[in-house]
Amino acid sequence: MSVAVMFGADVNGKWTATQTMGERTIETTMTFKADGATLTGTVSSRRGDTEITDGKIDGDNISFTVKRQTQKGDFTSNYKGKVMGDEIKFTMSIMDREVEFTAKRVK
Repeated sequence: MSVAVMFGADVNGKWTATQTMGERTIETTMTFKADGATLTGTVSSRRGDTEITDGKIDGDNISFTVKRQTQKGDFTSNYKGKVMGDEIKFTMSIMDREVEFTAKRVK
């Protein structure tokens, strides 16, 4: 096991973010649980809670996937983030677009 995995960033708990996609503003709550290099949890929005999949922690970097079913079809969002204390700087990729936003730890 690498040192980065053994001493990965502490992401356990609840995080909130505001994302702007076009003219829409989306409030999101993320709840994470880290177990070594594995990240599990949920992403919650107006559409409800969605389990994250393929969650990974590598030092201060985290990544995961969210798959949602909507009336317009299935969507997959890929998240990559860098943990900096009580903030995570994310890049979310969805449908050939990238959105950057910051999540803040709920204390």
